Amino acid sequence: MAKILVTGAAGFIGSHTTDCLLGEGHAVVGVDNFRTGRKENLATALRSPAFALHVKDVAAPGVLAALVAAERPDAIIHLAALVSVQESIANPELNFSLNVQASQLVAEAARLHGVGRVVFASSAAIYGDAAERPIRESAEKRPVSPYGAAKLASEDLLLGHGACYGFTVRCQRYFNVFGTRQDPASPYSGVISIFARNYREGKPVTLFGDGRQTRDFIAVRDVARANALAATRPGLTSGAANICTGRATSLLDLAGIFAAAHPGVGAPVHRPARAGDILHSLGDPAAAAALGFTARTGVAEGLAELISEPPVPVLP
Repeated sequence: MAKILVTGAAGFIGSHTTDCLLGEGHAVVGVDNFRTGRKENLATALRSPAFALHVKDVAAPGVLAALVAAERPDAIIHLAALVSVQESIANPELNFSLNVQASQLVAEAARLHGVGRVVFASSAAIYGDAAERPIRESAEKRPVSPYGAAKLASEDLLLGHGACYGFTVRCQRYFNVFGTRQDPASPYSGVISIFARNYREGKPVTLFGDGRQTRDFIAVRDVARANALAATRPGLTSGAANICTGRATSLLDLAGIFAAAHPGVGAPVHRPARAGDILHSLGDPAAAAALGFTARTGVAEGLAELISEPPVPVLP
C-alpha cells in the first residue's frame, strides 16, 4: 500500500482520483482550499480511515513543503489548478500563480523531502489547434491560451526537476473529461455538465460556433484510474501521455444524445465562437496504452450515468 498526496482532492477529478486510490487500498492525504472543490465530493472518502483531509492552499509558499515533510508521501498527484481557459484569458496573473508557481512549489516539495514520483494534471490545451489528428505526444506544442501555456511550462518545470533531482514525473495530458460531480454552475465546467444541467432544467443549450467542433471526451472514472496507475505502478519512467479515448464526438452529437433523453427541450441556440476555443481535438491513446491504461467508458454510457445523476447532498 502506498501513501499518495492529492492536491485539489475535493475537485471534480481530484475526488474521483481519491476514491479510486482508496478503493485500491492506498492511503490518501487530500489537500484543498475549496476555491472550486466541494466537501460533498469527498463524502465517500471522509468515511475512510485511510483518508486525511487538509484544508490548505498549496499555492501559498511553504504550505505544501511543510505538509510533505510531515506526511512523507510516496507520490504527489498534483491536480490543484486554475482550470478555466476563459478565466486564464481574463486573469493571466492568477493563471500564472495557481498553475505555474504552484507547480514550482510541488517540484520543490518533492525535491526537499524525497518524494519518489509526481503525477501532474496537464492538458491537451498544450497542443492548441493541432493540425495533425489524432494528436501524438510528439506533436508541435502551440497553446492558444494562457492556460495551455501554463500547463506546458509546468510540464517542463517538473520534468526538469525530476531529471535533476532523481524523482519520476508523469504528465497526464487530459483531453475533455466529463462525469458526475462536475459543477455545471461553475465557470470552470466542461460543456457536458453544462448541457446536462440545461436539459434537466428544460432549457436549450448554447453552442458557440456551428457546433461541429469535435472533442475527445473521456469519463472521469477512467481519468481517475489513469492517475492511480501513474502514481503507483512500479517501474514507470518520466514522460507524458495523452489521457484520452481516441474517439471524436461533436457538440452537435452531444446535443442529440441529450435531446433524445429530454425530447421536450428546444433546439440549441448558436452564438459566436469564443476566443481561445479549439475547433477540433482528438488524442492518440497509444502511449498511455503502453503504460497499461486504456479508457473503458464510452461517451453514451458515461452520459447515461450523468443524465440519471441524483442531486449531491450538502455536507456541513
